[in-house]
Amino acid sequence: MNNTDPLKNIRIVLARPSHPGNIGAAARAMKNMGLSDLRLVQPRHFPHPDAVVRAAGADDVLDAARVVDSVAAALEGCVLAVASTARHRELRHESMDARSAAHAALAAAAQPVAILFGNETSGLTADEAAHCRIWAQVPTAPDFKSLNLGAAVQVFAYELRMACLAGVPALPTDPEFAPATLEQVEQLYVHLEERMTISGFYNPANPGRLELRLRRLLARARLEAEEVNILRGFLKTLEQPKRR
Repeated sequence: MNNTDPLKNIRIVLARPSHPGNIGAAARAMKNMGLSDLRLVQPRHFPHPDAVVRAAGADDVLDAARVVDSVAAALEGCVLAVASTARHRELRHESMDARSAAHAALAAAAQPVAILFGNETSGLTADEAAHCRIWAQVPTAPDFKSLNLGAAVQVFAYELRMACLAGVPALPTDPEFAPATLEQVEQLYVHLEERMTISGFYNPANPGRLELRLRRLLARARLEAEEVNILRGFLKTLEQPKRR
């Protein structure tokens, strides 16, 4: 964690990138704007010479990139994640443009924050985007919304740098009110799902939209770590009859 340069706490996550050249382009965009933490979720081809060529000197960012098996693993330790997505047809999370999202991300960057990008062809799945509290998009021309992955990373990286230069004020970091990490919120979600399944309220074989709605609710709540502990403590009391 770096508290002197908030950009060092910004993590760029590429989910299932298909083309290694786009990974290199993303690394170049990051280094141009002072970002260095790159995570790759199940890349089709990496390491790869095309990534090195397109990185154009950002080899250090590529060499330090971490490859993981899931979006959840890529977001480990983060207190906020922003999804770069145009999924307005799904259940809506808090939504904003790239500039506003960059300001929100930087304000929280006293601790790790992630910007999540999807596959070049299909973008983020609903499940992947559901890990994020904020959904953001680049306000492109309405008749041509498709944006290259490397270009999308460049836009967000630029907005993050401009927000940093503008001196976006950081959110308070009082330990008593520390925000919950994404893993803590996910553990709460799993705990809730377990109790709802046992009670018969939730049927995993026919989930409907309950999972997405519950994740959206938890994302909007912006829970603190202690609040997660309180809720999980209550759920644990339901696991066995209270002893007198």
